[in-house]
Amino acid sequence: MLKSKTFVKKTRGGRVMKIVREHYLRDDIWCGSEACDQCRQESTVLQREACIESNLCSFSHYLVPDTNVVLHQIDVLEDPVICNVVILQTVLQEVRHRSAPVYKRLKDLIHEEERHFYTFTNEHHRETFIEREPGESANDRNDRAIRVAAKWYSEHLAKPDDPKLVLLTNDVANKQKAQESGLLVYKFEEYVKGLIANPELVDRLALSNDDKNDIASSRVLFPEHLPLSRIQAGIKSGSFLQGTFKASRDNYLEAKVFIQKDEEDGTEVLIQGLQHLNRAVHQDVVAVQLLPRSQWAAPSSVMLQDVGSAKDDTTTEEEEQEEDALISCGGDVDRKPTGKIVGIIKRNWRPFCGMLNISQIKESTRHLFTPADRCIPRIRIETRQASTLAGQRIMVAIDGWPKDSRYPNGHFVRTLGVAGEKETEEEVLLLEHDVPHQAFSQAVLSFLPKMPWSIKPEDIVGREDLRHLTVCSVDPPGCTDIDDALHCRELANGNFEVGVHIADVTHFIRPGNALDKEAANRGTTVYLCGKRIDMVPELLSSNLCSLRSNVDRLSFSSIWEMNQKAEVVKTRFTKSVINSKASLTYAEAQMRIDDTGKNDDITKSLRGLNKLAKILKKRRIEKGALTLSSLEVRFHMDSETHDPIELQTKELMETNSMVEEFMLLANISVAQKIYDEFAECALLRKHPAPPPSNYDILLKAAKSKDVLLRTDSAKALADSLEAANVDGFAYFNTLLRILATRCMMQAVYFCSGMDNDFHHYGLASPIYTHFTSPIRRYADIIVHRLLAVAIGADSTYPDLTDKHKQSALCTNLNYRHKMSQYAQRASVAFHTQLFFKSRGVLSEEGFVLFVRKNAIIVLIPKFGLEGTVFFDGKDKSGLNLVFDEEYPSLTVERHTFRIFDRVKVTVSLDDSNIQHQKIRMALTEPVIPGVSVSATAGETQNKKPRLDS
Repeated sequence: MLKSKTFVKKTRGGRVMKIVREHYLRDDIWCGSEACDQCRQESTVLQREACIESNLCSFSHYLVPDTNVVLHQIDVLEDPVICNVVILQTVLQEVRHRSAPVYKRLKDLIHEEERHFYTFTNEHHRETFIEREPGESANDRNDRAIRVAAKWYSEHLAKPDDPKLVLLTNDVANKQKAQESGLLVYKFEEYVKGLIANPELVDRLALSNDDKNDIASSRVLFPEHLPLSRIQAGIKSGSFLQGTFKASRDNYLEAKVFIQKDEEDGTEVLIQGLQHLNRAVHQDVVAVQLLPRSQWAAPSSVMLQDVGSAKDDTTTEEEEQEEDALISCGGDVDRKPTGKIVGIIKRNWRPFCGMLNISQIKESTRHLFTPADRCIPRIRIETRQASTLAGQRIMVAIDGWPKDSRYPNGHFVRTLGVAGEKETEEEVLLLEHDVPHQAFSQAVLSFLPKMPWSIKPEDIVGREDLRHLTVCSVDPPGCTDIDDALHCRELANGNFEVGVHIADVTHFIRPGNALDKEAANRGTTVYLCGKRIDMVPELLSSNLCSLRSNVDRLSFSSIWEMNQKAEVVKTRFTKSVINSKASLTYAEAQMRIDDTGKNDDITKSLRGLNKLAKILKKRRIEKGALTLSSLEVRFHMDSETHDPIELQTKELMETNSMVEEFMLLANISVAQKIYDEFAECALLRKHPAPPPSNYDILLKAAKSKDVLLRTDSAKALADSLEAANVDGFAYFNTLLRILATRCMMQAVYFCSGMDNDFHHYGLASPIYTHFTSPIRRYADIIVHRLLAVAIGADSTYPDLTDKHKQSALCTNLNYRHKMSQYAQRASVAFHTQLFFKSRGVLSEEGFVLFVRKNAIIVLIPKFGLEGTVFFDGKDKSGLNLVFDEEYPSLTVERHTFRIFDRVKVTVSLDDSNIQHQKIRMALTEPVIPGVSVSATAGETQNKKPRLDS
């Protein structure tokens, strides 16, 4: 049966076009129920005995949720107790249009066979399709379509022992019309509260409008958000700006809005005060209105966290005035464009990990949830199982943020485990940093080679056989995913042949299959302390692709002929097969080089590589490449408990630099080759030059020690850092380089056809990419494919040469890479806490790295630790504090702290707040009267450098 709709449309060119839309209706679309004997269906999804223990529905029944139930109550629908659900095509299409994340979760439910979710295509069924009536809104038409389909099901399954149909809706008008047509219908909350076996599901209910009205207070705390139509008009006229809201971790009354998509080049607007923050949440897309220039302010130097009592609803005016007074407007120096949030364009809420603050009111069901991420505000939830959730890490989702509530409202999602336990905390940091860590699906694993696997003759066709070369790998201890190996041999003409051999991952991962899509989504392998979250299944990462010693492996080789001055004479790229002669650690390779008694082929190869690497590094630095510094720590783990038993900063050897130099050379060589062949779609990596303002703190810090730094170019900075020394202060140059690292921008992937700036600031290279780690970085897989096509070793495919798709891929890779770095830092911080848990109080020497209005941030080189010592007197001690922003210093009573000052602190674990355990640093030298040990606890952070090899 065919339905058609004809209308005319005027084109931009003024022509009139006739449009005919055809809609086919069928009578062979089956109901999907085992209980049906009318439909001629080969397989069924809905069970005959569809019983859920319920006070409302004691009989066998199927559920039909409407669109809003699916959109807002997906957390409940995902519970295993909810099964035998009919998802109408009308609902599925609406959900897809309104929320991509919920749509994906719903599709996952439909694909879980044991859940019995059935999609019924009511829009193409002859008896359930309806047309929109004159004057009827699209929403009302869809509600009617849902009721018609539900009515069809109830009449189709009409025998006494057939399951009944239960329509679930929270729309009062829709419910009333359904009841009038004879349907069995309940509000979703009614149905869930009627379940007998799962009373905890009630806590997962998203708040309805009625519930929100019950919670709302009579006092308006925030301005009304403008409607989207006014926001769009304001953005178009230039009176509003659109950007991404970034809350501050250090001051809950302050945030920034980045105005452009590319944060590296974008401008930012400062937002200060609860009223101006106006219910925006970290990562929301917002509309911001600039304040008059006279109201522009400087970012606050006060460190302020929302650690007050669990206020159940609103703050008093006195509290708000006190909070706003803590925000510094600063002087004329460092004033930034300042604005206020006038509307929300897109909420980017997700389920948040954290802990419950149990209300002090007896029998209360309303409690405040404190997220693990300090950028997220506390969330009010209702739960009847507060005593059970105490001490647990839980997940909570936000439902809304009324203008008359100090905090957003939300609901409980699920429990993660006991707070403080290693497995729980690792799960939290993976979830909080959006690291995909679920087991690889069967669809993904189905594309792995069948074992046992070996290289076959057809695999070697078109490859160079390099198994005779003395190839070896040099990696950190315990490395099993060996991406790269090297060789060096002297040629008859006195030159050297140097090869970098990279695992040929693209031989096993072909474009577009499930394995490839999963790797593209994950983007990178994430290395936690003692744990690795692989980008590709372990069979590839630690076995078939890993360039282990004494086994034949497929590789992609970059081979140069170099003269004695390490100048490249020839370059070639080839698919190859190698057999590594040794898998060495950096220390083992260094011992071979240094041992004058060794002169075997592997050692000679290493010495040749090391000699050339030193020349390459010297030349890079002369061209302006930066040598920055950052303290990285290594944990030694207990073999049984896997807890850290020793913590030390990593020591770099010549062999670290040796490997890095040849990886850099390979990446630069490949970048130039793929750009020459694919000028519009090469996947490259750039490192933008920092804006001059980024260097302010570095220049002020250097000036405080009478050292002059130049930052007008990378070379000028590199040269002045090299010359920066202070008599009697050997560690000064290292501290300066650590500070310089913090001034840098993040390196990012981009598509050559979408950008004109290719320069890599840190490496002083005009072009760069990532080629050398395809086991752990998806960007390298794309680069391998581009290079393979460039040398005729493989064929292309449409997505590879589509610059828009490459650019979208780069966006995901940049996001995954950034989240991976944050997750690694969080893992180091957690394991540092575990290390200090049994160490008591240690006394250590440190250096002041930053000064704030009420605190100093101290670096302890021995442990690579950074912590905050507060002087604002949470004990209300009334210390006399004087902060100088121009020449950064903080005077506490009569002692002045400046950047790089040497101090002594005690270090211990403060586990009084299990949600945010931290390393407590207490000042012991210099001794300042009135500063108590108990008032100087700060959160510790471990910072890592932005390495790019």
